[in-house]
Amino acid sequence: MAVRNKKVVLKRHVTGYPVEEDMEIVADTVELRVPAGLKNAVLVKNLYLSCDPWIRGRMSKHDDGAAVPAPDFVIGEALVNYGVCKIVESTHPKFNAGDLVWGMSGWEEYTLVTQSESLNKINHPELPLSYYTGVLGMTGLTAYSGFVEVGRPKRGDTVFVSAASGAVGQIVGQLAKISGCYVVGSAGSDEKVSLLKTRFGYDDAFNYKSEKSLAAALKRCFPDGIDIYYDNVGGAMLDAALLHMRHGGRVVVCGMISQYNLEEHDGVRNLVCIIPKSVRVEGFNVGNYFHVYAKFEEEMAGYIKEGKVVVVEDVVEGIEKAPAALIGLFSGKNVGKQLVALA
Repeated sequence: MAVRNKKVVLKRHVTGYPVEEDMEIVADTVELRVPAGLKNAVLVKNLYLSCDPWIRGRMSKHDDGAAVPAPDFVIGEALVNYGVCKIVESTHPKFNAGDLVWGMSGWEEYTLVTQSESLNKINHPELPLSYYTGVLGMTGLTAYSGFVEVGRPKRGDTVFVSAASGAVGQIVGQLAKISGCYVVGSAGSDEKVSLLKTRFGYDDAFNYKSEKSLAAALKRCFPDGIDIYYDNVGGAMLDAALLHMRHGGRVVVCGMISQYNLEEHDGVRNLVCIIPKSVRVEGFNVGNYFHVYAKFEEEMAGYIKEGKVVVVEDVVEGIEKAPAALIGLFSGKNVGKQLVALA
């Protein structure tokens, strides 16, 4: 049986800031079966799509040899990112029809997944399925691996998190409190600052848009310096944080959302500070930490059930709203984890 399959496709490659018109909604059809003879594949119905800044890089056209996390999207084809799905049909021995999974899928109503190793069974369906686009999925693992594996926190550490109310930042802050750290976050509105302190347990927070000097704001919040800076934004905030790192400090470079839409990236002027203070600056890719996912999932599910980790989601309904939701990430319109509910 063939059914309608609406999808978000790339209309043109992007330079500078993306706009909704760079994408379009097209209606296609799909047969509700895996093509005959295709082994180790699954057809899924997408339930939730994750909106994440990292896919902005795939919307541009890169020269051969450019350092990119994944291949460029193809014009006319559906965008791809992590999502929560229900399996319609499977020729893979690991999956059966009806299984709930999360992993890499298309921005469409149905997706034929031929690289089924990218899918993970959902082991805690008693929790909201949407959590597997965020706190129990890729963004949660990003927060966990970056903070625990790269940051290596110690009780009593001082921790600074930028973009702290976003999908990753909200989890990092709560993990820092569980680890016995003092944590401060920055966000782009007074509403988000209040959320950090009242919902996510941050010890302090500030609206970076209201500060005359980021360096002065960090000096006020960290008079004795920063042990761990979890960087989600790069640019001026990274430059300011480098001035205030303590001896042996760790800068966990997770993302640089302030730079993604710039044709010429901002430079960093204060790298000289890492030498006398023996500061370690380390970038990481969550794809290198999926070997700890099983441990992470059980640990995080326990924190959620115990009330030690709370989740705030920003949900839009319908695939037609996916382009606007993605674009809104770059101006900070979302409050919490941005996702699209399809079914």
